[in-house]
Amino acid sequence: MAKITFKGNPVNTSGNLPAKGSKAPEFTLVKSDLGSMSLSELKGKKVILNIFPSLDTSVCATTVRKFNQMAAGMKNVTVLGISKDLPFAHGRFCSTEGITNVITLSGFRDKEFGKAYGVDYIDGPVVGLYARAIVVIDETGTVVYTELVPEHIHEPDYEAALKEVQ
Repeated sequence: MAKITFKGNPVNTSGNLPAKGSKAPEFTLVKSDLGSMSLSELKGKKVILNIFPSLDTSVCATTVRKFNQMAAGMKNVTVLGISKDLPFAHGRFCSTEGITNVITLSGFRDKEFGKAYGVDYIDGPVVGLYARAIVVIDETGTVVYTELVPEHIHEPDYEAALKEVQ
């Protein structure tokens, strides 16, 4: 269990992010078109998991916008924006914002992703949603970078994550 804060108040997650050097846990989540996407489908690519609570918050929306801009033109890199928002909300957000370099995935059907990645909030006002985290996975499926953002309302270290895929 990891301890972080939500607007300065302590909250806990269901576990810890996968260790650097470990194999990234497999998952299957729901795309905006209600189809499924698995991590194994991205084998041979570098993958950035941008995990967040909800696109309906300004910080979460900002992370997707920034990764969308930063990922433009990056070769062999896939950015996944992962939350428990419904796929319809993901689709609406991406259409409205012109997001074309991030694939949004919903964990609304899945009970294992949050546990496997240790990002389920287990207490506090947003219990059940995902904590804000970044996981970077290399072409072989190995975790090369992680960041669990220590305060819910802060943005992640974009540059550190992108450094791992360049």
